Amino acid sequence: MIGLTLPVDDQFRARFSRLIVMNTALGVGKSPSDGFLGWKNFAASMPDLPIGDLLARGMPHMTDAEKAAYDAPFPSIDYKMGARRFPELVPISPEMEGVDVSLKAAAFWKDDFEGACFMAVGDADPVLGPDVMNALRDGIKGCPEPMMIEGGGHFVQEWGEPIARAALEHFGDL
Repeated sequence: MIGLTLPVDDQFRARFSRLIVMNTALGVGKSPSDGFLGWKNFAASMPDLPIGDLLARGMPHMTDAEKAAYDAPFPSIDYKMGARRFPELVPISPEMEGVDVSLKAAAFWKDDFEGACFMAVGDADPVLGPDVMNALRDGIKGCPEPMMIEGGGHFVQEWGEPIARAALEHFGDL
């Protein structure tokens, strides 16, 4: 979400020749989905977010050791404020800070982007799944149909190797 806004700054614009995009959106002043609103409400209501458990819900292949690794940076509630606060900061109303930047970024990706794009989507992501990602794809010039990760939740980057191989193949580097 933040990375997609980088081309608004002219110093970064020329650096974009390829885009890999996974389960994200732009904060253009409206909620991307009911699932996002549910996540926002859940995060606000849970002072002690179960980080590892949340990630494991969208990654059926996650081991207990991997879940513990995700929990490790959050040893107490004090370390979870960023994870809890982030959903509140996503610009889902027109008056929120950041909408103008996201709208400029949306115009760049739709009208000015001249590079290659690859998209991977978790087909079981309840927050930013296939419908949201297809809407984003429609707003990215030249973006092909996404690679669907069967059973994948929000954190499809955890399917790193198959996504990386498919992206490299798509870009002609493999």
